Amino acid sequence: VQLQASGGGLVQAGDSLRLSCAASGLTFSSYGWGWFRQTPGKEREFVVAIGWRWNSDRTKYADSVKGRFTISRDDAKNTVYLQIDNLKPEDTAVYYCAADRLSYRIGVDPEEYDYWGQGTQVTVSS
Repeated sequence: VQLQASGGGLVQAGDSLRLSCAASGLTFSSYGWGWFRQTPGKEREFVVAIGWRWNSDRTKYADSVKGRFTISRDDAKNTVYLQIDNLKPEDTAVYYCAADRLSYRIGVDPEEYDYWGQGTQVTVSS
């Protein structure tokens, strides 16, 4: 299994970015997906998750990102996206995508995820 995260970069406050996570080696549509972020010296922080529940995609967002972050998935491309709008300096972190074999869980705990991407750095200057 491989998860390849991309799309990070150095941006200014107020800018937008779209992160991508391309997956291979698993049945993409059968998994739930999450994005986490981490800064030096801190634990990995939940950002957003998407899963399948009650015959539709369901999402869960951290309060700190609601209204600015949007997760989506393209099963045909085996890719999950994270659209980030109105970036703030406090969004600076390494962003990781993760796959959960329990697609209905929509987990917020990193321990609930089975596979991880390598991370992509997002740096927001003020």
